[in-house]
Amino acid sequence: MSSPIDYSSSRGRASGERGAGAPAGHRAAHSGGAHCGSALPARASGPPYLGGPAHSTRVPTPSWPSGILVSKMLLLQRVAVSGLRVSRFDRLIVPKLGPHVCFASDPSHLQNPKPHFSNGSTPSGYWAAAGTLLGIGAVLAYENHREKAAENSLPVYTKAEVSRHRSLETRVWVTLGREIFDVTDFVAIHPGGPSKLLLAAGGPLEPFWALYAAHNQPHVRELLAEYKIGELSPDEEKSSDLVSSDPYASDPPRHPALQINSQKPFNAEPPLELLGESYITPNPLFFTRNHLPVPTLDPATYHLQVEGPPGGKTLSLSLDDLRRFPKHQVTVTLQCAGNRRSEMAQVKPVKGLNWGAGAISTAQWGGARLRDVLIQAGHSPSGPEAHVCFEGLDCDPTGTAYGASIPLARAMDPEGDVLLAYEMNGQPLPPDHGFPVRVVVPGVVGARHVKWLGKVSISTEESPSHWQRRDYKGFCPSVDWDKVDFDSAPSIQELPVQSVITEPRKGQTIEPGEVTVKGYAWSGGGRAIIRVDVSLDGGLTWQEAKLEGEAQAPRRAWAWQLWQITAPVPTELKELNIICKAVDDGYNVQPDTMAPIWNLRGVLSTAWHRVRVQVAS
Repeated sequence: MSSPIDYSSSRGRASGERGAGAPAGHRAAHSGGAHCGSALPARASGPPYLGGPAHSTRVPTPSWPSGILVSKMLLLQRVAVSGLRVSRFDRLIVPKLGPHVCFASDPSHLQNPKPHFSNGSTPSGYWAAAGTLLGIGAVLAYENHREKAAENSLPVYTKAEVSRHRSLETRVWVTLGREIFDVTDFVAIHPGGPSKLLLAAGGPLEPFWALYAAHNQPHVRELLAEYKIGELSPDEEKSSDLVSSDPYASDPPRHPALQINSQKPFNAEPPLELLGESYITPNPLFFTRNHLPVPTLDPATYHLQVEGPPGGKTLSLSLDDLRRFPKHQVTVTLQCAGNRRSEMAQVKPVKGLNWGAGAISTAQWGGARLRDVLIQAGHSPSGPEAHVCFEGLDCDPTGTAYGASIPLARAMDPEGDVLLAYEMNGQPLPPDHGFPVRVVVPGVVGARHVKWLGKVSISTEESPSHWQRRDYKGFCPSVDWDKVDFDSAPSIQELPVQSVITEPRKGQTIEPGEVTVKGYAWSGGGRAIIRVDVSLDGGLTWQEAKLEGEAQAPRRAWAWQLWQITAPVPTELKELNIICKAVDDGYNVQPDTMAPIWNLRGVLSTAWHRVRVQVAS
């Protein structure tokens, strides 16, 4: 399971023909057969009882012998008292405007009564009581009929029967509450990938839906309803494997200024005007990207497993053990691959969190060099081509952990500054940012900076994790979800050059005279920002901004540059179309528009940033 996903594009494909063996015709409860030729009115208008609002014409009052009347009233009373507990009681249907009353199975002494209409010779009190009881009986009978029809229209299965349907060969069944769904034909088009849906095969969806609140939306429920095939037996006890508590209940408190993109898992970014105020982002305002619930870890019992080479030893390092390695500090900017996705989505819809331009932050990190730890575990600093695989301690209900990998050469580079960090801005890592230990990989996309680190290993292949192999990759704008081949594209590592305007904000009204424009710029791979160009008139003319920030070593410019410019507002303009674009030391520049770099996951969104503001009169 990856980032929260969009089911809207799957609905059209999901409504096609079911595969062989898929039960059909179970979408609606039967309305039941006709009784004495009278159809039951729609529930929306309410059951039309005698004297009720469905009748605009007064129904004539039948005149029966008093003995029959009493028997009828007793029968109605039995219906009212027994209510929904009676499954096959005498069915009572009242025609909407019909002149007679019919019973499906009357007592023998009431067979074929022949009511006739009188001009009021029967006392009205009897008929008031009869009408009331008749109305109650009709309502209860209809409700009982409706519920029974709904229950009886679908087969009933046990959990053991459901559990036998765990593969495409045996059909894929899942449950939600007491409902059973055959989702075999949806597996191939599941937005999160077939493998993720198959994790729930033969069992409940709740443990997985609890992790991703995006599932609990009306259109997702509506889509799932198309696949309903039955109900769990009411004799089954409530499943013990359902989530009994919120897996996110132990998540830490967050700063109220953060702009939340998803609550479960928690993903949020700081407002741009706060982000651009400080070269070092305060810990509470650092953008948060979580894929799963935040694990609760005890630093006293924490141990990091570091596998040695084949036949070698595995290190089990406590937090104190890590602190014994030489401490290294480095200022590093982390950026999510989906930063500015909301702008790319304006070209064409994409799947992923709707990040603004704040999914980026900078901190000073402290910890042990990964290189030192790997050498201690027996790995050669100049070995053959390989990958360092990281596994977090944040897991889904199946025990699958978040994972990622980087090339071994980057980890072993003495100037690569890759850390096993335990400090962030001079403090222990906050829970949202990987406490007690995380990986920090300068110059590389945030997805590889694995938090709550539990295991490090070396492999000839990159991490098998979903987030390494089936996510965080870029594709041609013509590639859609029907023909995407994730194996055809490399995993994102270094990110392209990026810049954003943090002030003024979109839609703001500024005073005439001068305007100050501020922002940030950053490039991956340690490439330094050498220039930021700013235009106030939509790109017709340009001015160079002043760069601010710490001095950084060549090829090790791991942190962003803040920039600003104060320029006169052209007197003839009532609206400014402000644009920024950055250039790195490789003379890489940002593309001018999003359309040519559009991709189905909305990653690598790095076009010129544009902000329109009004000029006050």
